[in-house]
Amino acid sequence: MTRLIRIILPALCLFALSAAARAAEQVDLLLVLASDVSRSVDTRKFQLQREGYAAALSNPRVIEAIKSGPHGRIAICFVEWSGATSQKLVIDWTIVSDAASARRIGDQMLELPRSFADRTSISAGLEYAMNQLEQAPFTAPRRTIDVSGDGTNNSGRDIASVRDEVLAKGVTINGLVIFSDSPLPWNPEHTNPPGGLDNYYRNNVIGGPGAFVMAAENHNSFGQAIVKKLIAEIAWIEPARPVVVR
Repeated sequence: MTRLIRIILPALCLFALSAAARAAEQVDLLLVLASDVSRSVDTRKFQLQREGYAAALSNPRVIEAIKSGPHGRIAICFVEWSGATSQKLVIDWTIVSDAASARRIGDQMLELPRSFADRTSISAGLEYAMNQLEQAPFTAPRRTIDVSGDGTNNSGRDIASVRDEVLAKGVTINGLVIFSDSPLPWNPEHTNPPGGLDNYYRNNVIGGPGAFVMAAENHNSFGQAIVKKLIAEIAWIEPARPVVVR
């Protein structure tokens, strides 16, 4: 038994030291990409989000923004959310510091299957994203949740209450609105609320220093909107409001 302890103990100490070093690793930004995969998100919108994020992360302007920070690296995790009990960590915390590391996380986004097709609980998605930030194995001066979605909150807790709880922890919430070509036949105000979905996000979802909403006017401009959004988040440049990419 004594011999076994002598063998195992050093290994456990090395593991603990390695974990502590990883936890202490500094990055410039902790970024949760929180993607809506509710029922109103059809196959085209789903692919739009996955392919858009994958391409944007490898964009030279995004890589340049990442390298411009004090540490030259950020940490990203990718989650998908739908109904009140439907959230999944699709890609765990990963450091992105150059084109190669960005391409690796982008390739995973393209390969992994869709998680859900339930109702739309932005509030539960935010709670889940906040949990990921609190469990992140890295430290950063800024923490941001990037929410993309195509409809209003129709499941789970009140969205404004959850938003305020997240903001109280010093986290910024930004929004990327996916406009629908036509309202849903069974619930037109879900994807096309009065005043527009971008205003709904602005009034109920986003918040924190420099928070903003971006919206693509058509599907062809969605990738461009993601690039602009990531650059603004990484470099902490507040875009003019409202932002609609054509």
